[in-house]
Amino acid sequence: MTDNNTKNSVQSIAVIGQGYVGLPLSLLFLSKGFTVYGIDKDLGKIRALCQTKSYLPDVTDEELSQSMGTGRFHPTDEMSCITRVDAIIICVPTPLNSEHSPDLTILERAVADISQYLQKGQLVILESSTYPGTTREVVKPALEQGSGLVAGTDFHIGYSPERIDPGNEEFTVEQISKVISGLTPQCLEQARELYGKVFENVVNVSSPEVAEFTKLLENAYRLINISFINELATICDEMNIDIWEVIEAAKTKPFGFTPYYPGPGIGGHCIPVDPLYLQWKVQKAGLTSRFIEIADEVNRKAPHYIADRIQALLVQHKAPEQANLLLYGVAYKRDINDMRESPALDLISLLVQSGHHVSYHDPYIEEIEVGGQTYKSVELHEEVLRNTHCAIIVTDHTVIPIDKIVTFAPIVFDTRNVTDKLEHRGNIYRLGAGNGNLARQERFA
Repeated sequence: MTDNNTKNSVQSIAVIGQGYVGLPLSLLFLSKGFTVYGIDKDLGKIRALCQTKSYLPDVTDEELSQSMGTGRFHPTDEMSCITRVDAIIICVPTPLNSEHSPDLTILERAVADISQYLQKGQLVILESSTYPGTTREVVKPALEQGSGLVAGTDFHIGYSPERIDPGNEEFTVEQISKVISGLTPQCLEQARELYGKVFENVVNVSSPEVAEFTKLLENAYRLINISFINELATICDEMNIDIWEVIEAAKTKPFGFTPYYPGPGIGGHCIPVDPLYLQWKVQKAGLTSRFIEIADEVNRKAPHYIADRIQALLVQHKAPEQANLLLYGVAYKRDINDMRESPALDLISLLVQSGHHVSYHDPYIEEIEVGGQTYKSVELHEEVLRNTHCAIIVTDHTVIPIDKIVTFAPIVFDTRNVTDKLEHRGNIYRLGAGNGNLARQERFA
């Protein structure tokens, strides 16, 4: 380990957690000449990395092969290797518990492990999404207690919110501005020196609490706006107005409007989870956020609304009470294999509870478990589609064979508007489009 009080001293880092955030971050630092220890308790991930087999759509096997070929990337489950590094970046999951409150169990365990090997002069940065105060109130005292060292004096500590967006091909990780903070001015300087080597733009803020709140603001903003559009979609269905056409018209305004689009509900770790971390902290202070509360409620109702629409369509088309239903896509967004908080899981559960036979196809996810039952992705053969009473488009993967689905499935319910250009078909119903494309044709007849 080098002396972190020397300019440009950081040469080696440990990234705790090799998931959707930690692995791309590890590879970015590696590409800038750092020695990287990628630490994860999941031995399956460590074996895959050592065998150069990627488990993330955004990372190819070739990239892993090149990374391992440098001799500077060391995947491991051994926390003791942090004694060899200059900086430690924590990228572990911070989910919600069964009561929809923050669950810091994984983070607390990782911090306790780190504290056993923490060295003087090291920099520790938390990137996991969490509530304001976590770095100062949870991470700092745990590191100090376990190591016997003093934060801000013996070692440096700060917070930098992760902003990785799986499946986003427009912005690379290093192109996304990096917000950084430190417990002290010297901590901030060390964070700036580290991240300034790999990110194109580094943004300093005055405290870890500001940086923590920044991440929650970004995702609360999205939760509220997407939930609002989802609510408007249900209203448009009742008013026989096409919400998608409304959005296209509204976004021609060159200022004051940002387009958001409806769907089956919001998934992923960030948008449906982070605002509830903020809400929990706000409530601890004796306050509340009505916007977050209402947006969360609207979002959780979305799969129920979809299930009700599908049930109504099945009755309308005289389908059997135990219909065969096929979901296209269970990932929470297109072109990724991440199904954390995916609305598809709730939708499957609701449809099964209604007595229907449910199957799915997702090119990125081979197997899922819902309600204790295991489902395997089926092939989209013509016969499978013909035997399906309703095909439900949940995820708009780029490779979706939309023409095949529309041609052979008796009914198609589209939650993503991928069938908008197929208005000549009579078996399509779109979320937020009133009675579907047929209704729209009638208005223009």
